[in-house]
Amino acid sequence: MIPDIYTIPLVQLASGDRIHLQIYKFIGANPGKKAYIQANLHGSEIVGNAVIHQLIEFLMTVDTTDIAGQIWLVPVCNPFSTNQRSHYFSTGRYNIYDGKDWNRIFWDYEKECQDLATFVKSQLELDPTTIRQNYLKKIKISFEKLLEKINSPSSVPLDELYRYHLQSLCLDADYVIDIHSSSNQGIDYIYGFRGREESAKAFLLNYQILIDKCDGITFDEAFLKSWLALEDSLAEHGKPISFDIESWTLELGSGMQMNPESVAKGVLGIKNYLAQKSLLSIPGFPLAETGSHQITFTNKNQMKKYYAPAGGMIQSRVDLGTFVNSGERLYQILSFNKKGELPSLIDVNAEQSGLVFDLSTNHCVNQAEYVLTVIEIDSPPGT
Repeated sequence: MIPDIYTIPLVQLASGDRIHLQIYKFIGANPGKKAYIQANLHGSEIVGNAVIHQLIEFLMTVDTTDIAGQIWLVPVCNPFSTNQRSHYFSTGRYNIYDGKDWNRIFWDYEKECQDLATFVKSQLELDPTTIRQNYLKKIKISFEKLLEKINSPSSVPLDELYRYHLQSLCLDADYVIDIHSSSNQGIDYIYGFRGREESAKAFLLNYQILIDKCDGITFDEAFLKSWLALEDSLAEHGKPISFDIESWTLELGSGMQMNPESVAKGVLGIKNYLAQKSLLSIPGFPLAETGSHQITFTNKNQMKKYYAPAGGMIQSRVDLGTFVNSGERLYQILSFNKKGELPSLIDVNAEQSGLVFDLSTNHCVNQAEYVLTVIEIDSPPGT
């Protein structure tokens, strides 16, 4: 099938040129859920664009009857960050106008909903589908107030204009997938939320950072947080409901790279997830191993970042994906000094056992600069 392609203007530049988004919509012949998939929110994290391209190519081979619902794909979802450069390097993690992280700017309805308990009490006799429709209507009404501010004489800064356009695309989605990578060198893993652990298996990745509490400013959090709050409030009032609404961030490999292995994992995992959610009806999917797939779940507080204790050059660093025991050496710093002394080697050892899952790209560091991250777990996965 051929997708419907829509181009949305984001902002007009001083030159008169405009920055746009482009959305590829695959609308099935049968009714169903809506999946929204985007990539490249941070400028150097380009791997998701290859994933989306391959998904587009694949979906063009299926029939409209093979899709129940809608699949929206948005590559290069942040052209401002994608086009940022410093010498030969993509940067684009931070907005150059105000210094904000592009993935820490999003609108969170839960922070504005002052009458959640009152709303829940009015819904206790209704079925989950009706409650979802009523709550989504409240979210949309609140969200459209942002447009009033945008169109006012005083208007809004770039981050607020941008977030309105991007979030408007997924407000009514059932499933959101935001594809990232490490800005440095990283393994493949996923961020997910409490209560959705079983669904995570469909992505067939080995590690998940479980988000139990969130502040709602990242894209995945901003989408799901208000629904988690609704579930909590309903449970408190004696009507526990788990809505089939999910949000995921896939972290696939390293920055400024489209590693074929990471791309392949992303494509396979998303196809399998969409099949598991009955949006896609394709032979062999969902894969038989989905239900038995083993994931190592960790929390954000198990992510230990290591910063250089001295300035110098990094050497003898452990490889990405290595399991290290407490006390084992992670890396050395070749440190030069201005004391009239010979250069020194400084060993940096692991504070606790864990898996090395992110490494800095630059092997030259000033004191207090980032070097690597370890997920602190007691034993290697699978043991």
